[in-house]
Amino acid sequence: MFTGLVRELATVAAFEGSVLSIRSSYKPNIGDSIAINGACLTVIAIFSDSFSVELSPESQKVLAIENYKHSVHIEPAMKMGDRFEGHIVQGHIDCVGTITTIKQNADSYDFFITLPKEYLKFVIPKGSITIDGISLTVNDVFNDKFRLTIIPHTFKQTLFKTYKIGTKVNIETDMFARYVYNIFKKDNTDLSWDKVDNMMALY
Repeated sequence: MFTGLVRELATVAAFEGSVLSIRSSYKPNIGDSIAINGACLTVIAIFSDSFSVELSPESQKVLAIENYKHSVHIEPAMKMGDRFEGHIVQGHIDCVGTITTIKQNADSYDFFITLPKEYLKFVIPKGSITIDGISLTVNDVFNDKFRLTIIPHTFKQTLFKTYKIGTKVNIETDMFARYVYNIFKKDNTDLSWDKVDNMMALY
């Protein structure tokens, strides 16, 4: 389990076959789970200045693998007693999205990201979403895309400063949105997110 708060912007030392080696100041242990650009991976080797994880063929099909070349976001799994910020992130990438528009808005930047329509139903206005491992809030949802506003701190400290129109990103939709949708989709075909909000307000 993760929070979507990036621990470090690390460097890819090598990516050969299924083994990805990361150079970072963070020192994991063998067997640890660590999110790399939002994908939960297992540490299989440790070196003096780096560590390695393995990406299965299935993972490589699902991820925006072209982003595992230079710098990557890393976040170690939460420990019991850790301060909880961001939102609950599983490290299970749902799909790859594409940045279609970038607009400067005062000191911030609006990013518009398209994604496959079957996943758009899990993207909620003012809800949470994880982009390349970063916990973010959705501003607006449209027919085939959504809008995020990236504040200056996030822009400077993450890979968002390198993203361009056409950049592919790993997307994990909100876990609770997926659960709620699947719980009610069979018995309540007219369920809307307004109704979901009302239900959540009861707890």
